[in-house]
Order: sequence, then C-alpha cells, then structure tokens
Amino acid sequence: MLKLGFLASHAGSNVQAIVEACRTGGLDAEPCVVVSNNSRSGALKKARAQGIATYHLSERTHPGALDEIILATMRRHGAEVVCLAGYMKPLGLRMLATYGGRILNVHPSLLPKYGGQGMYGLGVHEAVLAGGERESGATVHLVVGAYDEGQVLAQERVPVLSGDTPANLQARVLAVEHRIYAATLARIARGEIDLG
Repeated sequence: MLKLGFLASHAGSNVQAIVEACRTGGLDAEPCVVVSNNSRSGALKKARAQGIATYHLSERTHPGALDEIILATMRRHGAEVVCLAGYMKPLGLRMLATYGGRILNVHPSLLPKYGGQGMYGLGVHEAVLAGGERESGATVHLVVGAYDEGQVLAQERVPVLSGDTPANLQARVLAVEHRIYAATLARIARGEIDLG
C-alpha cells in the first residue's frame, strides 16, 4: 500500500479529499503524516480528526533546519510519495533531492498557463478571467525547484462561464482538483504511472 505524506498550509480540502478516497477504497494508499507550517491550519485539524499523525513545522519552530526536519519526519513515517496541498513555502534542497520525482502538487490552472511564483489562490482565477480565457482547469504535476514547472501527470479542463467571478470559478476548479489529485494517486498506486 502506497504511503502518503502531506505538506499543507491552509484549509486542507485536498488533504481531506485524498484521505476520503483512501478510506472509501477509491485509492489504495495510507495517509501517514500531515505537516503544516501553520499551527492553526484546517489541514492539521482534519488530519487529527482522522487519526493521522500531524506536525506543525516552520521556520519559527526550526529556524535554519526546517528542510532537514521535514525530511526526517517524512522518513520516520515511511512516506513514499509527498503530496503538496496548498503548501505555501518552497521546499528545501534536501527534500527535493531525497523525494525528487515523488513529490506531487495540484495547481488550479492548465499549466503552463497561470503558474509560477505568486500564482496561487484566488489570484490564479482573477488572472484567468482577466486573460479572457474560455477554459481553465486543474493540473497535477511533479514538483521541482521552480514553481509549477515539473512534469504534468494529469489535467482536467473546466469551462469559464459567462458571468463567472473568481470565487465561483475557484469553487468549480477546486472540485476538479479534489477528484483529479486522488485519481492520479490511484494510478500511481496501481503502477499505471511510474515515478521511478
């Protein structure tokens, strides 16, 4: 069974969706640990409610050693794949070297459009609407040193509707994120996507 570690900063809805997929049998994986840089994040609360090990690790709690501590925590819990779920900090070099090719993220646009540093949250959807796009969507990709530049593993399109606001486009894209992230992990667990 694939063991999943998570890095999250905020609400944790993608963590919750993946955990539910594991619990209902749609994903043959075990969520083993959730780490957040935000002690009040919804991701930590949701994980605790499910009996998953949780840690608040940040530059405040471990100045100068955060990369090393996150890596040690993932290893201690046996994480084989690390899932970013709204994690708002860059990963350190040790995490990237050790888990390279096994760190995934979901992004709320059709990468490479509307990706990169500063493109997160409502800002992505504001940019999509300002760009006059007819569609947006969600992308699951591998994480590399540069924001949103890793190999795309899956994408799903979401139409931009007349009268869309950033908030309602965000809600529709988020529903797709939940589904596509869990589905991509299920393909990895079944060996259909080989992370090496």
